[in-house]
Amino acid sequence: MKRSELIVPVTIVIHLLLINGFLAWFIPELYFNLNSILFFNATWLLSAYAIDYYPTSRKERFFTNFHKPIQLYLLFTLGYFAWFSLSATPLGSAQYHAYLLLGLFGSLFAYRILFYYTRAKYREVGGNAVKVVVIGRDRNLKKIRKVFDEPDLGYRYLGYFDNSHSKSPTYLGKVEEAFAYFKNNQVEQIFCIASRLSQPQLFNLMAFADNNLIKLKIIPDNKEIFTRAMKIELYDNVPVLNLRELPLETPYAKVVKRIFDVVFALIVIVGFLSWLSPIVYLLQRFDSNEPLFFKQKRHGVNRKVFWCYKFRSMATTADADTKMMTKNDKRVTKLGRILRKTSIDELPQFYNVLLGNMSVVGPRPHMEVHTEKYQTSVDKYLVRHFVKPGITGLAQVRGYRGEIVEQSDIINRTRLDIFYVEKWSLRLDLKIIYFTVVNAVKGEEKAY
Repeated sequence: MKRSELIVPVTIVIHLLLINGFLAWFIPELYFNLNSILFFNATWLLSAYAIDYYPTSRKERFFTNFHKPIQLYLLFTLGYFAWFSLSATPLGSAQYHAYLLLGLFGSLFAYRILFYYTRAKYREVGGNAVKVVVIGRDRNLKKIRKVFDEPDLGYRYLGYFDNSHSKSPTYLGKVEEAFAYFKNNQVEQIFCIASRLSQPQLFNLMAFADNNLIKLKIIPDNKEIFTRAMKIELYDNVPVLNLRELPLETPYAKVVKRIFDVVFALIVIVGFLSWLSPIVYLLQRFDSNEPLFFKQKRHGVNRKVFWCYKFRSMATTADADTKMMTKNDKRVTKLGRILRKTSIDELPQFYNVLLGNMSVVGPRPHMEVHTEKYQTSVDKYLVRHFVKPGITGLAQVRGYRGEIVEQSDIINRTRLDIFYVEKWSLRLDLKIIYFTVVNAVKGEEKAY
């Protein structure tokens, strides 16, 4: 599934390039005007948003939502002709504009054909694939296998586990043997037939999936398994519960959050870091001759390791990558106390945001050694790694920032991080940023 998150943004860019190219070529006298450019692009994007055009599921094919491009073209056509009335621009030959739009829509439709054809061929040779395993066997297994066996959908069915032995070549063993198999074979999705497991077994499987960054989908019965992020999907005519349908997995959310991150990061980098960095560097010379920036490996989305940047606020020691900051820590420099108290030391992480390693808002990234520790000691800790880490987060504005003193600190921090992952919205991000600024101005007890 590498780079699959780029499919929708790239498609949007190609669509806008085609639209702007056609308009600039055929009606340059109208197109090369800032108001008309903004109007035509906004009309396309708002129309696409209104009909939920861009989000596509793995199971979607060319004809699955064939009505959507037709609806989108009609809405854009209405908006296109509405511009002439709103701007009091002479329409001229209506036939000429009709041919223009037909040519534009023909090009967009050709791209749609090319997109689905290329994606299907790419998946048939193993690209954009997801490894799946089924727990349990009943009559639904054969039905769902029909979906998995379609090469253009990109599923790589590895087999199934069930306590009833079978000579089937796809039989992998008993249910209790599944956990080791999942870890050794990088399984990405588990489909569980709920009727074949007891309720304790289901909860155990749910906990395992959350703690190992595996998506669990349940073919339900009446065992009442519910989560906040649950969604029902259909595979052929088999209902399946996806227990981790996260808001940030939708293409629109990814695009919106990424645009917000990039714009916000550029404002901070150009507006603050451009002049603040030299000042901090000069002040640091009074404390030490060490580099301006401190970098440390942290775990990001899907536990990918990245370099996290900060203004240096502590002296370099052998335990820098293992020992968490504590109150009255002797490693903190004189300037470092001010930087940490005001959270200015975190500002270079906006470079991480620009690079795509972090987001402005999200679960705070921890040192590698702490991730290894908490993933085994805190239930569902790794759920927070389904999204990019953030410079600030819900847990931080609720008081769970900095040093972990009690086990309850990391438990409550994880609980709030999971809530954020499951309930993300742009409005929630803005509220968290607001309270982050307020807390920084007021001062925080654990900002040391």
